[in-house]
Amino acid sequence: MREQTTSRAGWVLLHAVVILGALAMLFPFIWTFITSITPGAGFSITPRLWPDNPSFQAYETLFTERPFARVVLNSLLLAVVTTLVQLFTSATAAYAFSRLPFRGRGIVFAVYLATMMVPLQVLVVPLFAELKAFGLLNTYLGALLPTFASAFGIFLLRQAINQVPRELDEAATLDGAGHVRIFVSIILPNIKPALATLTIFAFMGSWNSFLWPLIVLRDPELQTLPIALAGLQGQYTTAWDVIMAGSVVSVLPMLALYIFAQRYVIQGVASSGLK
Repeated sequence: MREQTTSRAGWVLLHAVVILGALAMLFPFIWTFITSITPGAGFSITPRLWPDNPSFQAYETLFTERPFARVVLNSLLLAVVTTLVQLFTSATAAYAFSRLPFRGRGIVFAVYLATMMVPLQVLVVPLFAELKAFGLLNTYLGALLPTFASAFGIFLLRQAINQVPRELDEAATLDGAGHVRIFVSIILPNIKPALATLTIFAFMGSWNSFLWPLIVLRDPELQTLPIALAGLQGQYTTAWDVIMAGSVVSVLPMLALYIFAQRYVIQGVASSGLK
């Protein structure tokens, strides 16, 4: 009887800790939303848990007085294209590094992974000069080109492909399948969790990107969401309710994507060996 009581107490304590942790994680988002529906809200150290006169005027201001709809579409376009291209390039390169034997494969893979240690700030000047020479500044293509390949994506998918039994490849080869058929019919269906994980990481990286779009996209009509959010803060006065409304809008697509693919994320990270 005592053991059952102890076990139940531990169960209650564990769930209480989890609930408190969830509330602590959700509190900044709740505060952001409450501030966005508080007209004329100012910055305060003490958060307000409920507005006096809740209103969605800040959202109306955001989309009527500023080209925010165009900004959201710009970010969505860049994020979707970046994600799709990264999935293709990372999956095909990962298949080559995992399944195609060629001389120096390990060295090439190690060198490619080493590029992950090079920060974007180091590459900004040469990339800018290269795009200027090709006349791609202030264009969507100029903002997209440096994001088409991902060393992290290749590493993640290569680890996932390594978990797929090679016997499946051999059986397909005996049936006359080539590399393309093996890749499409065997490899891709077996690495769906890793693909979903990369989808979230790639979309999130593009959606939150600030430095590179700021440098390449000069036209206000081509601006992305992080740049537009930074521009909402004034030099002398700041409409915090409008800024928080923009923050809520920026979070919604990422939240929807994560809810859609969350069941694959943990499985994908675990199967790839990523810590």
